[in-house]
Amino acid sequence: MSHGSHLPPFAIRPRFQAELPMTQERIVQKINKGFSVHPSQCVGLATHGFANIKIPVNDRHYWSPQLSVMLEDLEEKEGTLLRGLYGPAPAVWTMFVFFYTLIGFALVVIAIIGFSRLSLDMPAPILWWLPVLIVLLLSIYLVSFFGQKIGHDQMERLHTFLEESLGLEIGCGGGGMTNG
Repeated sequence: MSHGSHLPPFAIRPRFQAELPMTQERIVQKINKGFSVHPSQCVGLATHGFANIKIPVNDRHYWSPQLSVMLEDLEEKEGTLLRGLYGPAPAVWTMFVFFYTLIGFALVVIAIIGFSRLSLDMPAPILWWLPVLIVLLLSIYLVSFFGQKIGHDQMERLHTFLEESLGLEIGCGGGGMTNG
């Protein structure tokens, strides 16, 4: 099995999918066995249709990713469609969504007020906040970029754990990996 980097260096919530020649039940058994055999590598829960794979608490940091796996029966043939989604802990994801939403809302309100004042030939000093908020928005994006770079090795660890537990190589490069 190849253990080189098969994940992109940066993608917002990277995803992958693979068709596996085994049942959902067998996949769940193998992942749960991996949790019990290698508890220092990854922890989590696997149940029918879903698995959540995390870094053990002792190794976790603020930017530690987790891997959510959805399992669906294939319609045309025997086997299972595995869909994986890497993301930050829910609290981190919620914080970023909150800040993006707050700044986006502020941008819209300030733009409406400022451009309305301009259209009425009134001074609109409030428009000076637009570039400040855009820089703030870009700064938050860069923070998330560097945070994901910090967690990239742990993303590799999660993916390697999944591959080793299943005894398969699940590619993420090329057509298998998408952004979302």
